[in-house]
Amino acid sequence: MQKNYTTERLLLNELNIADTDFIFELVNTAAWKKFIGDRNIHNSEDALAYTQKIIDNTNIRYWTVKLKEQQVAVGVITLIKRDYLEHRDIGFAFLPIYGKKGYAFEAATAILNDIVKGNHSSAILATTIEENDNSIKLLEKLGFSFSKKITHDGETLLLYAIATDKILINQLVNIFFNVFNNCDQKPSWETLRNCCIAETVIVKKTGLTESVYNMDSFIEPREKILNDGTITGFKENEVAEETKIIGNIAQRCSRYQKEGYFNGHYFKEYGNKFFQFIKTNSGWKINAMTWEDDPFNTIESAHSCQFE
Repeated sequence: MQKNYTTERLLLNELNIADTDFIFELVNTAAWKKFIGDRNIHNSEDALAYTQKIIDNTNIRYWTVKLKEQQVAVGVITLIKRDYLEHRDIGFAFLPIYGKKGYAFEAATAILNDIVKGNHSSAILATTIEENDNSIKLLEKLGFSFSKKITHDGETLLLYAIATDKILINQLVNIFFNVFNNCDQKPSWETLRNCCIAETVIVKKTGLTESVYNMDSFIEPREKILNDGTITGFKENEVAEETKIIGNIAQRCSRYQKEGYFNGHYFKEYGNKFFQFIKTNSGWKINAMTWEDDPFNTIESAHSCQFE
């Protein structure tokens, strides 16, 4: 069954014969030939046969990535089960003019976030060559880690991997941070409760003192201040992380930034969160969280946002 995706800026549609001209252009770019290989596609007939071969192979899935507004094809995301790899291998290739715009990250994230749903594989893999710096940087941004060097058909490849549990935890943390966004939505406190087990313990550190919350006492002041106009245009997001997963438990050190308007005055602050997770019958859940705002935040206003 075909599966298509929509992101903020992109449309991802499974490859079809109508994409033949675009495939002809893509596989003949210098970057494709250098980093992926020359497929000897010299004319439209070659491109048609190549496209059809991909469509007919049940071990290969290609998504053509198009700009949502212009409906222009800019690249592909691939998912392949290769004979020499234990798990499926994700790949990406974009026309040079559309590089370094975040499209590959946006499209690959959409695919990764969906394929882990009900997935029984423990990891997703990716391969590249040592000279492909852009591919390596993108894989690391997506959360992949270098695994080892392998040799296939006489070529040395770098093998990268990401655990499916890591992708699921990434999703959970992104949902957590997005709950407090009141720029273009109302915070969903039920969503926050669904991210956590009922007994989750939340601790705020301020110097050598701490405030300890359960879910109700944590939500109550935030629900008020984010809904009554005290804090507007607020968003909080993760900017760096380190995650450790052992069996059905995990922890994450998260660097975050938050910004918005407190009583009409702009602020921007940074801090650190430590999450603990457990894997339940309904998926990964947060069971504890501790956070500490930077003591010397650069506040672009005389007012600091404090949820007390």
